[in-house]
Amino acid sequence: MTERIALFIDGANVYAAAKRLGWNFDHRKILDHFGGLGALHNAFYYTAVPMQVDDKQKRFIDALTYMGYTVRTRPLRESTDEHGDTHRRANLDIEIVTDLLTTADRFDTAVLLTGDGDFERPVEVLRAQGKRVIVASIPEMTSYELRNAADEYVDLGSIREQVERPGYRLPSEQRGGEGRGEQSRPFYVTAPLTDTDER
Repeated sequence: MTERIALFIDGANVYAAAKRLGWNFDHRKILDHFGGLGALHNAFYYTAVPMQVDDKQKRFIDALTYMGYTVRTRPLRESTDEHGDTHRRANLDIEIVTDLLTTADRFDTAVLLTGDGDFERPVEVLRAQGKRVIVASIPEMTSYELRNAADEYVDLGSIREQVERPGYRLPSEQRGGEGRGEQSRPFYVTAPLTDTDER
């Protein structure tokens, strides 16, 4: 029997990984690569969007939908810290966990593209139900607990040839590498989505 695969992509986390790697992902290639492990039954993509979604952001979401993703979005909410700095935040953990657990009867293997340790317990629950869980991220952005909870870990850097979007330069590279050394903040998005931001 062909193994049923479900893909869950934490868009902000994957975008942060791309910035660290210095190259970006082709989301159609990600579908093909991980779907090739069996028969792809579900593919979810989770991303934050500004309160006012412009045409570029809509085109990005539409493109993901046409590729075959079910796109889950939450609006970015602004907050100001004690230093007066403004941050825009949207946490989609609940949406990811809900889809992981409520669609479990439709897959044999879940491929989770994130390094966030908050998913350790849901991964353990899926494995207790007999599901196989693959976590894919980059080592410096993956919590030990999540990596330990999964059946298999994939370093996204090791599959560059299979999933890279060739010729694409990240916004940070276009500004001369600015921001490459920044600490990862997976659920904080400090730039608006554009049609070239493959989050």
